[in-house]
Amino acid sequence: MYQIAAATGNHARHVPYIIGRRKLDLSRAASDFTGVFAAIEISPIHWAGFILAILFFLALDLGVFHRHAHVVRFKEALAWTFLWFTMAMAFAWLLAVFHEEHRVAATEFLTGYLIELSLSMDNVFVIAVIFSYFRVPSEQQHRVLFWGILGALVMRGVLICAGAALIARFHWILYALGAFLIYSGIKMVFAGDDSPQPDKNPVIRLARKLYPVSPDFEGQRFTTRVNGKLALTPLAIVLLMVETTDLVFALDSIPAIFGITEKPFIVFTSNVFAILGLRSLYFVLAGAIHYFKYLKIGLSVVLVFIGIKMLIEFWRWEINTLLSLIIVAAILSVSVVLSIIAARFESRRVNP
Repeated sequence: MYQIAAATGNHARHVPYIIGRRKLDLSRAASDFTGVFAAIEISPIHWAGFILAILFFLALDLGVFHRHAHVVRFKEALAWTFLWFTMAMAFAWLLAVFHEEHRVAATEFLTGYLIELSLSMDNVFVIAVIFSYFRVPSEQQHRVLFWGILGALVMRGVLICAGAALIARFHWILYALGAFLIYSGIKMVFAGDDSPQPDKNPVIRLARKLYPVSPDFEGQRFTTRVNGKLALTPLAIVLLMVETTDLVFALDSIPAIFGITEKPFIVFTSNVFAILGLRSLYFVLAGAIHYFKYLKIGLSVVLVFIGIKMLIEFWRWEINTLLSLIIVAAILSVSVVLSIIAARFESRRVNP
């Protein structure tokens, strides 16, 4: 058995690797290597890097892949959906490897991503109704979704920063949000699928007071000239409807993710990845609304569960993140499976 000695000046130090044995003791070296790169604390640099990366991908999307208006086909939408999902999973892996809390951070991200993505599916169906109501041409729908989602990212970023600051100062707000989620979950079950009512939307009413609205769509343009004056096109009205709809959904989804984690970076990134996949998800699911009959019930149960999870922490009871992920995934899976089964039975009944 021999030991390797490395000379440093007049001194010798022993390297902890033994030659002459079949098995080398590399565990300590591996641990040291992992420790250097894994325990990374989130800093403003990470925030800036993430935001710049997202802006780059959005610019690439609109400036290269969707520079010219066209109808987004199912296969193209499915490919984009898979791409954004793969990027989200890769980001979760990076958190598991490099974040200071490793698997805990990754599990929190995945749970938040799943909740946000599921609520986004409900948002997809509402957007489909809005597009149908305003008769938005198919080739213009992607543009509305692009700018709508860009606005949603800004709004949600503001809401998340404000929420994190308030929770850090007034922790009891978490309990209020928990009660609000239970109320929202119960209300969701009994809410009807009403058609859009632009005349009752305060943002639309304000926009129409400030600017005239042209009678017809004008390609991809949001503004035009009517009698020499600046005017909005119907596409701009649709964009405002999408933005305000997302704001309403954000009031449910953001508190739900704060029920999983209070880390602003995890809340924000899980929201971003879910929203980025919303555009392509719309073109995948818009024609299959009838296959998700019980999804809304599943989402309401998820909101109630997260609300209860937040409230019981007052009595020092805690449901860990991994168990929360399993429960949320199970609830959503059951609701989707039951929806598909019900849709097939309905199809056989109508077309025996």
